[in-house]
Amino acid sequence: MTAVQKKLSALAIAAAFAGGAFAQTNVTIYGIADAGFVNSSGDRANGAKNANFNGINSGIMSGSRLGFKGEEGLGNGLKAVFLLEYALAIDGNTGIGSGTGATSSRQTYVGLSDNRFGTVALGRQYAPGYNATSRNNPFGGSTAQSPLNLLTAAAGNSLSANEASRTNNAVTYASPVWNGFSANAIYGFAENGGTTADGISQGNGGLFGAGLNYANGPINLDLVFQQRSGVATNPVTTTPVTTVSTQDNINEWALLGSYDFKVVKVFGSYQSQDDNNGTSAREGSNKTWQVGANIPVFGNGSIQASYAKLSWDRTGAGDNTAWALGYRHALSKRTTLYTTYTLVDNDNNALAAAGYLSQTRAIGEKNATFTAGLNHAF
Repeated sequence: MTAVQKKLSALAIAAAFAGGAFAQTNVTIYGIADAGFVNSSGDRANGAKNANFNGINSGIMSGSRLGFKGEEGLGNGLKAVFLLEYALAIDGNTGIGSGTGATSSRQTYVGLSDNRFGTVALGRQYAPGYNATSRNNPFGGSTAQSPLNLLTAAAGNSLSANEASRTNNAVTYASPVWNGFSANAIYGFAENGGTTADGISQGNGGLFGAGLNYANGPINLDLVFQQRSGVATNPVTTTPVTTVSTQDNINEWALLGSYDFKVVKVFGSYQSQDDNNGTSAREGSNKTWQVGANIPVFGNGSIQASYAKLSWDRTGAGDNTAWALGYRHALSKRTTLYTTYTLVDNDNNALAAAGYLSQTRAIGEKNATFTAGLNHAF
């Protein structure tokens, strides 16, 4: 046997062993491609000319993404699981790998799962508030169309379907479902280096969260608590007065629910953020509530409607309100056409301006956004 033949034989044997190993592992490639037209406009302060935007944006109904997930049976009901999911901006020349902006990691983790005891995972993961707010919202997790998600983003809440709900350096537990009840929890290690005077800090900026879900037939209920420990900076830093940090906790809780009457599915939620940093005149505590509905029409279509209000607890701060009306039409199980009109009203004393695009929102002014696009899941 020649040297070349020996190398080919070795490769064949290696491929055979590799094939046997992969046969025990179930790997799925999945994703969402979402893009559409956006028209957004907003009044500007002090009589300045209105701001307007027209363009094609990615991730309107739901974020465009590419993911890989899999599991390997280890015996006796125990499985190794993993997930690698990356955000995409399909409207421009961007791709996976830059690690910032639209191409950053949405969630990436590895863990062990057991049908009897639940799942423990390590990595960058969603806090309980992410899925809870998405489940109980007629616009789901959309950060462009949903009034609730636009307001919680302005509030700097981590109990949200926005980027703030993704937690690095996290360990999570998700229970099995018991008679409709399930629970999940997360702890995110801050891993901040601190200063020379402070030494190594392992607490500042960490996150703890716990959620309880009940889903049975037409009803869904979620109760969530999240705490950011010893935060180094407060998330709300917009005019008229920036917040300050005394490295105290920020506590959040929410009660959210939905009920499907078949002819209409109704949604509602109430949440509170208690910011213990600074003083009553320099902190970001707030309360947010929403009501909404999803109405099936035309067989494959549905109408979405929602109203939400954000009220700031800070001395002298006001409110932000938003409402939206949308329509989605399923061309198939995986392909959906959509359109939505969203209006946000930021009063003169609001702490932060809410709205889809930073260029078209201002404190004390209204902004409106029209979107129309196509969403395909694979």
